[in-house]
Amino acid sequence: MKIKITADSVIDLSPEMLKDKDITLIPLFITLGGTNYKDGVDVNPNDIYEFVEKNNQLPKTAAVSVDTFKAIFKKYVNEGYSIIHFDISSEMSASNSNAKIAAAEIGNVFVVDSRSLSSGVGLQVLYACDLKDKGLDAKTIYEKVLKRVNSVQASFIIDKLDYLYKGGRCSSLALLGANLLSIKPTIEVVNGNMIVGKKYMGSLKRALEKYVPDILTKYPNYDKSRIFITHTKIDNGIIEKVRELIKQYADFDEILETDAGCTITSHCGPGTLGILYYNDKGEN
Repeated sequence: MKIKITADSVIDLSPEMLKDKDITLIPLFITLGGTNYKDGVDVNPNDIYEFVEKNNQLPKTAAVSVDTFKAIFKKYVNEGYSIIHFDISSEMSASNSNAKIAAAEIGNVFVVDSRSLSSGVGLQVLYACDLKDKGLDAKTIYEKVLKRVNSVQASFIIDKLDYLYKGGRCSSLALLGANLLSIKPTIEVVNGNMIVGKKYMGSLKRALEKYVPDILTKYPNYDKSRIFITHTKIDNGIIEKVRELIKQYADFDEILETDAGCTITSHCGPGTLGILYYNDKGEN
């Protein structure tokens, strides 16, 4: 039986990975100035930076509709595929519930609520691809993926809180205090929601030098298969420093670097970087 793996556009995998693994993306919508654009198709993070700078407001994001999911699922099912589909956490978007409604009507579609975001979803997608390559059937892959959903460690450090403030996610007082004290907060995904974790003071580079070992120590049961460094508009030297720190504190087979897409960019802004990996020793 043929298997097609699909995902909404928040998974933040590189175009090369998507092509190599034959993953089909279903783009969320980004609204700039009243006009809707397809995430990663006709809008990219640079468009968002320019829009925010010019208009002093954030774009809005919108879920994929039930009808869009139905059309895509139907196409592949009619071609003889079983579909395994991945969405951003249901706590953050209606995409997952919309996909489930569409899947129930079309049939032969297994919808995963990732309980994560960005390459935290990408990790689950690549795991499904690994299982597909081993010849497992769609239902078995789906069940194995679900067992590991809560094992994903997804966290980021944000350089500046401007985008969070514009989006109503922090107060003007918090913004002022962060700017005056040069505070860099960690955002962690816990139970499908984003929460504020440890806060660091100083430059982004200094904060990341503490964040990487702190996270790897806090979540030490890593699956050594792969780890992601995912970021928005950040200096290459900082990225390489993070890569060196990962090698110093852990032994991953792959360190994958990806640019965050429009969804993460819209909420966090430039200068955001996270490390993401399975924290379950590879057990499933």
